[in-house]
Amino acid sequence: MTNEELKTILEAHEKWLLKDLENGKRADLRDAKLSDTNLIDANLSRANLSGADLSGANLSGADLRWADLIDANLRGADLSGADLGDADLSGADLRWADLSGADLRWADLSYADLRDANLSGADLRWADLTNADLTNAILRGADLTNADLTNANLRGADLSYAILRGADLGDADLSDADLWKTKLSGAKNIK
Repeated sequence: MTNEELKTILEAHEKWLLKDLENGKRADLRDAKLSDTNLIDANLSRANLSGADLSGANLSGADLRWADLIDANLRGADLSGADLGDADLSGADLRWADLSGADLRWADLSYADLRDANLSGADLRWADLTNADLTNAILRGADLTNADLTNANLRGADLSYAILRGADLGDADLSDADLWKTKLSGAKNIK
């Protein structure tokens, strides 16, 4: 996809979001090849990016609320400060991604691959992380209040200073995880 084609799609999507149905159209970027693309501060709210290759893309500060990112490749992408509230990232590849300071409230990250991802300071309240692989992920200072981490792999993860109040850790693997100053009050199913 050329930069000009992408620009046209994003402009039509912006109009669609503003309810200009005559000139606007929801961004359909399913399976799009967008690796290493600069999408800083892009408004992709409600866009369909399922299966898209966004590896190495710069999405810092992007608006991805309610976006469909099922099975998307976001390996090594910069999503720092991005708004991914209510986004569907189930099965997404987020290895080595930078999600520091990202808003992931209510996001679906079930079965996502987050190995070695940086989620420091991320807001993951009420996020679904069931069966997610967070091996060696950095979650330092992240807010996981009421998150569902059932069957999540947190082996070697840095959870120092993280907030896990009310989080469900049923069958989660916390082997070698750093829990220094982690707030676990009210967390469920800790083993």
